[in-house]
Amino acid sequence: MKDTRKSAESTTATDKTSERWTDEERGAMKQRAQELKSAARRGSRADKADGESDVLAKIAELPEPDRALGERLHAIIKASAPALSPKLWYGMPAYAKDGKVVCFFQAAQKFKTRYATFGFNDTANLDEGAMWPTAFALTELTAADEARIGALVKKAVS
Repeated sequence: MKDTRKSAESTTATDKTSERWTDEERGAMKQRAQELKSAARRGSRADKADGESDVLAKIAELPEPDRALGERLHAIIKASAPALSPKLWYGMPAYAKDGKVVCFFQAAQKFKTRYATFGFNDTANLDEGAMWPTAFALTELTAADEARIGALVKKAVS
């Protein structure tokens, strides 16, 4: 009778690979690599208008309710901090100052989560003591939420 068991080494290698990155995470990394190549090709031609059209196209592709959240966040961020430049970052809308991402939107469908995320990177000026929030779960946006996001974005770029 033939022994059909896999060696421990080959099983472990396969299991490690599947535990490292999900398909969604690998897809996001590929999108980021493509964004960097595209920006390098554009060179000095890359401007705010190119980034904005890319972001608006990405938001338009999103299913509801992510699309509505993305559209509303885009409007809030543009109104609160017009100096931020829209750009794609890991395949999702982001807003940068001097080429560095300050805040971003991650649709719920991106990683098959139950809520979308609006977050800030370390370049955002949001420091408050030794601990402060850097990301928020979004399922909808109320007027109070919109006002809070607008104030956070203003503070982030101050």
